[in-house]
Amino acid sequence: MPDAEEDAPEDNPYVRDPDTDFVPAADLDAEAAAAEAERLREAIRYHDYRYYVANDPVIGDRAYDALFSRLQELEDAFDVATEDSPTRRVGGEPLDELDSVDHVAPLLSIDSSGDEADVRDFVARVEREVGDARFVCEPKFDGLSVEVVYEDGEYVRAATRGDGETGEDVTENVRTIESVPQRLRGDPPAFLVVRGEVYIPRDAFQAYNAERVERGDDAFANPRNAAAGTLRQLDPSVTAERPLDCFFYDVLAAGESRDAVEPDASRGGLDAGIDTHWAEHEALPTWGLKVNDRAERVETADEIVAYRNDLGAEREDLNYEIDGVVVKVDDRRQCVELGVTARHYRWAYAYKFPARSEVTTISDVVVQVGRTGRLTPVALLEPVEVGGVTVSRASLHNPEEIAEMGVGVGDEVRVQRAGDVIPYVEEVVASHSEGHFEFPDACPRCGSDVEFDGPMAYCTGGLACPAQLVRSVGYFASVLDVEGIGEQAAEQFVDSGLVEHDVADLYDRSVDEIAELEGWGETSAQNLKAELDAARHPPLGKFLASIGIPEVGPTVARDVAAEFGTLDAVLDASEADFRAVDGVGDVVARHLREFLDNDRNRRVIERLRDESRLGEPEPVESTDGDALDGLTFVFTGSVEDWTRGDLQALVGRHGANATSSVSGNTDYLVVGANPGQSKREDADANDVPQISPAEFFELLAERGVDPTR
Repeated sequence: MPDAEEDAPEDNPYVRDPDTDFVPAADLDAEAAAAEAERLREAIRYHDYRYYVANDPVIGDRAYDALFSRLQELEDAFDVATEDSPTRRVGGEPLDELDSVDHVAPLLSIDSSGDEADVRDFVARVEREVGDARFVCEPKFDGLSVEVVYEDGEYVRAATRGDGETGEDVTENVRTIESVPQRLRGDPPAFLVVRGEVYIPRDAFQAYNAERVERGDDAFANPRNAAAGTLRQLDPSVTAERPLDCFFYDVLAAGESRDAVEPDASRGGLDAGIDTHWAEHEALPTWGLKVNDRAERVETADEIVAYRNDLGAEREDLNYEIDGVVVKVDDRRQCVELGVTARHYRWAYAYKFPARSEVTTISDVVVQVGRTGRLTPVALLEPVEVGGVTVSRASLHNPEEIAEMGVGVGDEVRVQRAGDVIPYVEEVVASHSEGHFEFPDACPRCGSDVEFDGPMAYCTGGLACPAQLVRSVGYFASVLDVEGIGEQAAEQFVDSGLVEHDVADLYDRSVDEIAELEGWGETSAQNLKAELDAARHPPLGKFLASIGIPEVGPTVARDVAAEFGTLDAVLDASEADFRAVDGVGDVVARHLREFLDNDRNRRVIERLRDESRLGEPEPVESTDGDALDGLTFVFTGSVEDWTRGDLQALVGRHGANATSSVSGNTDYLVVGANPGQSKREDADANDVPQISPAEFFELLAERGVDPTR
């Protein structure tokens, strides 16, 4: 690797101890801005090289961020951005789909085994066919293989391995990876194709998983899955937000031009005069391409086995996932002589590690906030295979169990899967922590006090807690049968700020505002507004179930509504009054009263009661008989002069059930104007009759039900 100091840009004020007290952009003319932007680009490329390749940065993160922000400011203000600018890493326009591209040279797979005898047989075969040989050993990264193309030193294209002959075009996504240079350094071949491995560092993976769990998302199973999913995102800006990195380890083709190289899977850099894998390994960083420093050149099978065993012993200390080592014949001419099979290089072999057991290490413990405010401790693990499934998180159940087992960050633990489904920490195998994880006194999402109910902990923030807000929106919509707001849409509404305070914000958004969300349009936005309107004035029981009172599901909510009749009566009821309701015990009564005593929750309820939003819940009236006894109805779409709540209350008064989803127990799906597609599909799948509003009212008449009473 060349001396990084000697290779620094000359006379660039932003290379060492940069002055970040910039002249206001408004005081610059276009020429001065363009010149400053070019110096900033040059300096930032150098700092990227020092950080990612040389592993020896010369400025701190804050100074780097200031230079980057200044470059963005100038490029935006004076329109002086270039195709290879570091600012292009923030991500381009979303794609409709990933195109397929042909590889310059085939990207084949590698034959593998975890058996030492098989590796020795590989070495023996190589020596029989080509004589004495040296080998290059390197870690076998557990990431996603990519082909990256440079022409005249400029980044041109990137593609996934695919089937080896063609791959998915991920040019814009790979562009966002900071360790992939947009412009090469030094004197690279005019046409250069390299192979790399995109991965997520283990520490970044655990931090990112912690963020996901804390905001209620599912954790990624392992870094490889996370990297693969991220690289295939259709929106490059999403890729840019995730902590991808890349090691380069192979030259696939190199020469004066694309026409001057042979598309051979074994030649590598031969057409550019680079005749060994080791020479390629040493050349890559001189061009600004990051390589792994654990590669070694060896000569015997014994040295290969020793390299693998030594690296395996250090596997848990590395900041990247590996599942073995790769052994490659060093001499490229010998590689050409050995050739390839239809799928494999005959000059390379993967010597795999044994699969990890169910014992692993806790890298962090985070607290997830549920829809009802319940706080659940989750252990983030070094990925481990349990029952054929890779596990990276496990439940710790509650603070009492944490204290009893003495679980802390850094401990080695045994992981099991309850019923072969839910992973949980069974025991501490070896303790490396001081004490155990201490449960927080405040909610990690909103800072509200944490309240304990026996072994369970709850956030007291209620509907005002951001973590509960996404779930509250989705749950509110599902209970009130509002189609169009699933978990993903609920996240969109909250993340975009359309729902900023509470679920009542749903009713304050216009069709135009909703239509601007990604994946939405005017028609779907209008349908959602119609769904919200159709759900106005719900039965009191459904309203109580929809607002997420802890321990209060549809059955308890219906019993409470039947006992008190109106929302005001429920709001005024005491804890003792609630305990008197059949099916409501001490715990549920306390949750009801505490939830309704919370000022923020009361404000949400009052906002929902406003006629411009949900409106007053339908009071529970005395039953009008059992003419519809035994029938179950589901309503979708809008019915003129009727809200969905009115219809549900109507059939309920006459002995029928009104549910939110279609199942095999549903007798009729009543389909109004602008119906939801999913309910109709479920009806088809379950052979449920679909009737119009007119047919519904005819059915009522046949049963002697007068809907006007």
